[in-house]
Amino acid sequence: MSENFYKEKSLLLKMLDESPKLRIIDFFLDNPFFDFTKKEVIEALRMNKQTFYKYFKELEEDGIVKISRRIGRAKLYKINLKHPVVVKLRELDEILSTQCLKEFQQTIQKVPKKS
Repeated sequence: MSENFYKEKSLLLKMLDESPKLRIIDFFLDNPFFDFTKKEVIEALRMNKQTFYKYFKELEEDGIVKISRRIGRAKLYKINLKHPVVVKLRELDEILSTQCLKEFQQTIQKVPKKS
């Protein structure tokens, strides 16, 4: 996985802050159709392993992330798109994206056009 894979701060993290738990959830929200090993998530987020495991265990127990498949002894995880918290976070992310797009469009309209 590329070192630059997950550098940009999402709108959700800009709005709600960067708690480790939310960073993990946000990573999976940004990649809802893919599954990852724990190691891949840790590397992508550049997160301390102890911090990751502390919060990931809670997310797994709460059903926010779930095992999608196994390859040998490795478990791959993905976001549980049916979990009520995930549903609401996706709705919030959509609202933030729409708001950001509107602000961008207004900014573009104010820029004078070159002749």
